[in-house]
Amino acid sequence: MLKKILCIYIILVSFSCKKNNNEIPKFTILSEKERAILKDELLEDRFLNLLPKLMDVAHIDMWLLISREYNEDPVLKTMLPATWINARRRTIIVFYRDKEKNTLERLAVARYDIGKSIKSAWNKEQQPDQWKALTAIIEEKNPSKIGVNFSEHFALADGLVKTDYEEFLENLPTAFHSKIVSAENLAIAWIETRTAKEMLLFKDLVKITHDIIDEAFSEKMIKPGITTTEDVVWFLRQKVTDLGLETWFHPTIDVQRKNDPLKSHIESFSKQKEEEIILEGDLLHCDFGISYIGLNTDCQQHAYVLKSDENEVPSFLKEAFQKGNRVQDLLTSNMKSGKTGNEILSKSLSDGKNEGLRPSIYTHPLGTFGHSAGTTIGMWDSQNGVPYTGDYALRKNTAYAIELNTTVFIKEWNKDIRIMLEEAGFFGDDFFEYVNERQTAIKPIKAK
Repeated sequence: MLKKILCIYIILVSFSCKKNNNEIPKFTILSEKERAILKDELLEDRFLNLLPKLMDVAHIDMWLLISREYNEDPVLKTMLPATWINARRRTIIVFYRDKEKNTLERLAVARYDIGKSIKSAWNKEQQPDQWKALTAIIEEKNPSKIGVNFSEHFALADGLVKTDYEEFLENLPTAFHSKIVSAENLAIAWIETRTAKEMLLFKDLVKITHDIIDEAFSEKMIKPGITTTEDVVWFLRQKVTDLGLETWFHPTIDVQRKNDPLKSHIESFSKQKEEEIILEGDLLHCDFGISYIGLNTDCQQHAYVLKSDENEVPSFLKEAFQKGNRVQDLLTSNMKSGKTGNEILSKSLSDGKNEGLRPSIYTHPLGTFGHSAGTTIGMWDSQNGVPYTGDYALRKNTAYAIELNTTVFIKEWNKDIRIMLEEAGFFGDDFFEYVNERQTAIKPIKAK
């Protein structure tokens, strides 16, 4: 069924995203039922083929996830089937890995089966106390290590709330207390690792993201002297809604032009962008992403509004953009398995500066969450390295938003501009590739 749904999805998207001359592409999105089938099949694939390996690497043979409705552990949230929007009552999931027998039990200490993948192991009529039911399972399995989700530095791995943790300890026999360990590395690995089947879907999600940006940055949308940056922002939001998609952050559109000074990083990244009327000769920039079937995209691209006497983007802007692509190349060439984010950051910045560039790198994991778990390769305000999350090593089969900028002096404008880029990338078996290409030239918008 998974293969069938994936094939249908790819055919629909490939067909619907073809452009005819200047025609704006139309998108075909899976029905809610088809999305649910695909989501659950992808999740079952992760449980069956990925989770046992991750537990072995983490040396954790029992993983407990505990959440209450509307206050879900972020990791547990990713394990719920399509028909579960939230946890129900108190939901407890137990994963027990027997490496010798090569088995993985998936149990729910809850009133309900959690979809088809996790079966209920609690009969409330026989044992009214949920904590005692959990304890019975732990005593029966007698694990070497009990991993629970607490983490000082990785928020997504810190989902076990204080009340649940305290009640769990109160009811757990003291003989097992010494076996409790942080499941930080396991939780991060679960969130950051992308399967081959997920990447088939992810490739098309990035293509849809690019195509929506193409529509926003087009003559159809941009009317110089009339269209504002907020008009384009809300076009993006409405387009996402109309397509039956979601976004995980509010998009932004900003302008760089000849007579305006370059904003500082602090102002650019921490202050809300003011609405501006788009004019001929403007260099436009967008930051935009979508959410769909448990995956997220994050993309920044540029467009230029041609003046009435121009037929192409000015050469000085083309040359500036190439420098942005060069910073991308330097960064991705330094992405090596086992290297920490801080090591990759330091080497990439050094390489860029040695070539006369002025780079800033703030690349983050991408996939299950927009700002996901994994190694952090810089932040816009932490170019000397990021404590803790930047010390985490790069792992194979992970996805990243290759997010960065380079400052370039434009003689023709007598000022600095900033080329700001962001594209989804995949780090596989010691190789890097863009999930679905990257922007290599500024989009021209011809004024009508």
